[in-house]
Amino acid sequence: MTVRTRFAPSPTGYLHIGSARTALYAWLYARKCAGKFILRIEDTDTERSTQEAVEAIFEAMHWLGLEHDEGPFFQMQHLSRYHEVAEKLIQEGKAYRCDCTKERLETMREAQIAKKEKPRYDGHCRERHLPPTTHPHVIRFKSPTKGEVCVEDCVRGAVIFKNEELDDLVLVRSDGVPTYNFSVVIDDHDMQVTHVIRGDDHLNNTPRQINLYHALHFSVPIFAHIPMILGADGKRLSKRHGAVNVMNYREAGYLPHALLNYLVRLGWSHGDQEVFSMDEMIQLFDLGHISRSPASFNPSKLLWLNHHYIKALPAADLVGELAYHMKKENIDITNGPSLEDVIVQQRERYKTLHDMAQGSAFFYQEPQVPAELIEKFFTPENTSAVIEFRDKLNQLETWDEATLHQCLNEVVTQLNIKLGQLAQPIRVALTGGTVSPALNHTLSLLGREKSIKRINRVIN
Repeated sequence: MTVRTRFAPSPTGYLHIGSARTALYAWLYARKCAGKFILRIEDTDTERSTQEAVEAIFEAMHWLGLEHDEGPFFQMQHLSRYHEVAEKLIQEGKAYRCDCTKERLETMREAQIAKKEKPRYDGHCRERHLPPTTHPHVIRFKSPTKGEVCVEDCVRGAVIFKNEELDDLVLVRSDGVPTYNFSVVIDDHDMQVTHVIRGDDHLNNTPRQINLYHALHFSVPIFAHIPMILGADGKRLSKRHGAVNVMNYREAGYLPHALLNYLVRLGWSHGDQEVFSMDEMIQLFDLGHISRSPASFNPSKLLWLNHHYIKALPAADLVGELAYHMKKENIDITNGPSLEDVIVQQRERYKTLHDMAQGSAFFYQEPQVPAELIEKFFTPENTSAVIEFRDKLNQLETWDEATLHQCLNEVVTQLNIKLGQLAQPIRVALTGGTVSPALNHTLSLLGREKSIKRINRVIN
C-alpha cells in the first residue's frame, strides 16, 4: 500500500498554528513512508471562503516548506460528483430528501432540549419519498439506528459510538452545496487517501463518516486524531494568546525550521530530544507516539529554538530570510557587506531575524548619532584617543580584522587608557549606538572609507 495523506484546510482565513501542525504531521508521515502528500482546499463554505485566504494558505505552506505532491484540489470544482453520489444513495434507499423548514427544526430542537434530550433530527421525512421536484429540500443520510461504530484511532485507540446517538445528517444543502461530512468521504475515497490525520475536534464526525463509507462500499482509511493546542491558560489557542497566524511568525523574524521543530514537539515526542533536523523529523516521526493530551503553546521555548537555529544553521541558509526583513525595513543591502558576513557577526546577539535586520542597518545606512551619546562618550580625553586611532587607521596598508585589532590595542597601550575609553566612542561613531560586534569585525565589514568618514563626522 502506498501511504497517501492529505491536508484539507478551509479557505476562510489565514493558516492557523494548529492547522500548520496538522499539515506537518500529515506531510512527515507521507515523507517517512515514501508516500504522497495531497493538498485539498475545502471551499464549500461559500459565504466565508475567499481567494485571499487561499493565497494565504499557499504562501504559508510554501514558506514552511510543506510542498504537496498532488493538488491543490478544490471541492467546489467537483459538485457534479457529490450530486451523483447523493442520487445513488437515494436510489439505493440509503438517503432521502427532506423539506422540513427551519421553523419546524427549531421547534423540534427546543422541545428536545426542554426534555433534556440530545438535539437530533427526528426522521420526519425519512419514509416520505419526496420527489426531486420538491423545493426547497436537503438530502439526508439514513443513518443506521442500531448497533455501534468503532473508530480504531492511531492516537486514542478504539472509540465506540452508538448509532442511536447519531442523527440523519444532511449530505447536500438546499443550495446544492455538499456538507463537510459528505464531501470529505467522497474526496478521501476518490483521492485514495489511506491515512486521515486531523484535529480531535473532528472525532465526533468520524462515526458518521464511517457509516457513509460502509453505505458507499468504500474502504475506510486509517484515522489519527491529534489533540488541540492550548494557551498558557489552558484554553484553546486563539488570538488572545498572541500570534496564531503562521505568517505572523515570519513577520516577527522566526525561521520556518524553528517553527516546524517547535510544532512537531507539540503533541509528539522522541525521548527527551528537543532539537530535530528535517531529516530527523522525517525519519523518527510516527503516529504511535502522538500524545492524547492537549499541548500548551510556550512562546519562550519557540524563541529559544529560533535563536538556536540562527546560531546553528549555515549562515548562507539564513540569507534569504534576513534579506526579506532588510527589505521590510527599507534597507538597501547593495551598498555594504554581504548578508552572510553580517549574520556570522550578529547571530549570537539576536534571537529573531527582524531584530537582526534592525540591529544591522548601520552596516548599510549612515546612522544618526544621538547627541546624548556624543556628550557621554566623547570627553576631551576620549576624543583625543579617537583622533589618534583615526590617524593610525589612515596609515594602515591592509584592512582586515587582525590588523584592526592590533591597531586598536596599540593606541590603548600607547595612551595608557582603558579599552572602553576608545572602543565605545568609536562604536558610537560607527553605529549610532553602544552595541555591535567586536570593533575590529565592525570596522572590517564597514570598510575603510565608511569607517573613517563616520569617525570624522562625529569628531567634527
